[in-house]
Order: sequence, then structure tokens, then C-alpha cells
Amino acid sequence: MAELTQDGRKIGDILLEVKNITLAFGGVKALTNISFDIKEGEIRAIIGPNGAGKSSMLNVISGFYHPQQGEVWFRGQKRGPMRPYEVARQGIARTFQNIALFKGMSTLDNLMTGRITQMHTNILWQALWKGPAEREEIAHREKVERIIDFLGIQAIRKTPVGRLPYGLQKRVELGRALAAEAKLLLLDEPMAGMNLEEKEDMCRFILDVNEEFGTTIALIEHDMGVVMDLSDRVVVLDYGKKLADGTPNEVRNDPAVIEAYLGVGH
Repeated sequence: MAELTQDGRKIGDILLEVKNITLAFGGVKALTNISFDIKEGEIRAIIGPNGAGKSSMLNVISGFYHPQQGEVWFRGQKRGPMRPYEVARQGIARTFQNIALFKGMSTLDNLMTGRITQMHTNILWQALWKGPAEREEIAHREKVERIIDFLGIQAIRKTPVGRLPYGLQKRVELGRALAAEAKLLLLDEPMAGMNLEEKEDMCRFILDVNEEFGTTIALIEHDMGVVMDLSDRVVVLDYGKKLADGTPNEVRNDPAVIEAYLGVGH
């Protein structure tokens, strides 16, 4: 019997598919006819040289950009044009290449903002903090506290994130994305700017999120050692076009990928 996700879907089923995506800014094409899928339960890497279109693709998936051509399918349904908050409500969360936290707010409060898509009481109840709103916030805080324990950041739960070192801010941003209880988590260069120890910690958390939370992950990362160790499958972009797609071993040995990254002489 096939292994199931927490919401009853089969591991290995296609969770998200992009079909023939073309995105242009004026006369410049950022993406040209890109197609690939992301399967339930996997860690899917999107790699390529600078300017390859990787972040543009994440922005299409998360609703920040709307392509001129192509389709996005999520959980078996074709998706029309959506704003980022609508995509988030569908079950897609993301982190950013440049940290996008509320620097004056505490770690706890930043994580609580990740629960916004899960809040259902109206604004009046929330303002009064009575009845359903009080019960709902208590439940949200319990979930956030579990994420704080999971990430080992209890000591900084009340610290304004602007005072935290870079590596911890990256961990808080991951926690905020986890708080949304997403089906698909998009990580845009989660290791950027980290030292070796911080990278090792982040790798461990990504693997644990995938295995313990059952979260499907798509990540952009320049560290090829990290990509090859973490990923189930890798799609390679170059100048806005798909160059290769396959297992880490297949991609590592693809002549076109070797040429794009290292040059023919290597």
C-alpha cells in the first residue's frame, strides 16, 4: 500500500506542476517555456548560474509574478492568476533570498505572523480578544511554541529579531514559514551567507521538516554539495531555459550542466 501524506494524498503523486511557463519583463525573457513538477514528499532543488531565472520561477509559483504564457497546477487543479496571500491560503509558503522579517518584533511575534492564513475569527473578536478569538490565539501560540522547540530557539523567543545574528534570523524565517502549515515550502537560498556550522544546522532542519512534518520542499541553492546531499530531484535552469532535470547523480554527470557551470575545458 502506498504511503500517504497527512491529508491523505499518496507520496510521489504530483503536488505542483508548471507547464510551459514564459515570463518576460518588457523585451527581456526571464523564463522561456519552462515545465517541471514537484512530487508529494520530496525535496526538489532548482539550480543554475546567477540570472538563470530561479527566483523568478519561485515568484511565479508563489503568486508574486504572473507569467505571460503557461499554467500552474496545484494539487490536481489548474490555478488562475492569484495574489500571494491567496497562494498562501492554498498551502504554499516561502522564505526569501533577502531576509524579510519584522526586525523590531520578537521571534515569537514573527512566528505568529505566519499563522495569519490559519486565523478564522473576524477582526471584531480579535480586537476584543474574547471568546473564539482568545481560544484561537491560544491554539496558534501552542503550535508556534512547538516550532520554537523544534528549531531550538527557546532562548531567543522574546528577542527582537533585528538583534539576532544572521544565521538565527534565517532560522526564524524558516520557523515563520513552518507556522503557515504549508503543503509546499519554497526556500530561496536558505544557506546564503552562512558559515559551515550554520549550513550544517540548516541542512538538518530542512531534512527534519521534510521527514517529521511531511512537508514537500522546493529550494534554490548555490552550494552544490548541499544540493546533491539534500535533494531527491534537481531541475537546472540557464538563461531562463530548462537545461536538465533528473536525480542529483544524473544532473551531476550531464554534459550540458558541466559546461554551464564549469566550461567545456573542465
